[in-house]
Amino acid sequence: MKACAVIPVYNHGEAVGAVVQAVRAHGLPCVLVDDGSEPGCARVLDALAAADTDGLTLVRLPRNEGKGGAMMAGLRAAKAAGFSHALQIDADGQHDTSDIPRFLALAAGAPDTLICGTPVYDASVPKGRLYGRYATHVWVWINTLSFAIRDSMCGFRVYPLTPTVALIDAVRIGKRMDFDVEVLVRLFWRGMVIHNQPTRVRYPTDGISHFDVLWDNVRISGMHARLFFGMLARLPLLLWNKVKA
Repeated sequence: MKACAVIPVYNHGEAVGAVVQAVRAHGLPCVLVDDGSEPGCARVLDALAAADTDGLTLVRLPRNEGKGGAMMAGLRAAKAAGFSHALQIDADGQHDTSDIPRFLALAAGAPDTLICGTPVYDASVPKGRLYGRYATHVWVWINTLSFAIRDSMCGFRVYPLTPTVALIDAVRIGKRMDFDVEVLVRLFWRGMVIHNQPTRVRYPTDGISHFDVLWDNVRISGMHARLFFGMLARLPLLLWNKVKA
């Protein structure tokens, strides 16, 4: 297994340096994706890349495409660079980087499996966001006819790159906050096994969240509707897989 980290960055200039340092401390190369950040953050990313030319690759998008657009660019870049697996981690410091070795060990032991973080929150989580996640959980369970995906919204996970890039190259997937959910459901539909790994999550160290309560919820609702009709088309196969299991 040859793994790297993919870190989508949009205006997290104050937090991303600590995240990169923590990831690199585990010996993991990084693909940083500048998702159209403002100049101050862009300069921070330039400085990070210049200071670690062997361990950091900077991919720069000319305009903001959203978390999903940045992740897809990063995953493609990682695969093109010869990596077999990519660890997705947010740039705002909310994920527990001490869990990186555990995630990578799980991926090494089951290289065709997607290792997906299941959040264990502290008191910093906004209660509205916490309770709102359950609506998505229910729709994911409906659209997969399974409880295999415990939490589809956690952006801390390890992807096997070959099947993941094949999916994003073949299917139109949401480019914003809907990406994390949709890519998991569609990979599950393609037969990928999901391993749910508990991990501590805190809310951003820099106090910045790019979740748009109105429009991201509209996009996520539309995504669930599209996936529901996709589930209906796959219903015989999903039911057959449940019988075989």
